[in-house]
Amino acid sequence: MTVTPGAPSPIGSLPNLRDLGGWRAADGRVVRSGVLFRSTDFSSLADDDIATLEGLGLRTMYDLRSVHEREAIPDPPLPGVTEIGLDVLADAQMSIPANIGAVLADPAVVAQADEVLSGGKAREMICGTYREMITLPSATASYSEFYRGLHGDAPGPILFHCTTGKDRTGWAAAAFLTLVGVGEEDVYSDYLLTNERLIPALKHLFDGFAAAGGDPELLVGVLGVDAGYLDAAFDEVRTRFGGIEGYFSEALGIGTGEQDKIRERFLVEG
Repeated sequence: MTVTPGAPSPIGSLPNLRDLGGWRAADGRVVRSGVLFRSTDFSSLADDDIATLEGLGLRTMYDLRSVHEREAIPDPPLPGVTEIGLDVLADAQMSIPANIGAVLADPAVVAQADEVLSGGKAREMICGTYREMITLPSATASYSEFYRGLHGDAPGPILFHCTTGKDRTGWAAAAFLTLVGVGEEDVYSDYLLTNERLIPALKHLFDGFAAAGGDPELLVGVLGVDAGYLDAAFDEVRTRFGGIEGYFSEALGIGTGEQDKIRERFLVEG
């Protein structure tokens, strides 16, 4: 069964989990449903939803978080699932805190937030991170292993995630959809769905930040996504590699034959 592109999460407590199936490629085929999922971490997973998660039939789970994030909030053990940790931003100078809620509720942090996040500084910083996801050795090694799994090494269904499922996961999804031929408008639509699904679920972080004296509006660009962030990654890809296929072949070491295998695995007549 083909899902509607961008369909709501089947798991209420994981609103930013979604099936990447249903998007139509330029050749008329559609991305297969029920075989590739993107998500946040599982810190909000309700006990009542564990059975539904297991019901997805996952066989492989890629965790794009740092070692510290994984240790602080481990993934739940799921029967029959192989977990693969890929620290995308291991080589980055700034790391994403696993305890982001506590950090944003710290008055000492809030006192500096206006200086750090205002005046376009947050946008500039995050765009820099998206460019690093194209250039950092840890990022290219991690994404290379991830996409090698997609072209056949990893049994499916497959789920990949980071902490909030928007940046490291967002680029992984956007690059995949672009490679298989999904149009730019739809690629961005999937990416921007995070704002509809995630921001309401993070109300407690905004409330904690406000309670500590901060302006919650400053967090929108940090905890949400922006088309400009994805623009930065694609601009880096075009500048360095000429386009998505060059990125896969030159940066990730995944040649045209392997790229075709990814398309054949995940596209069906629709």
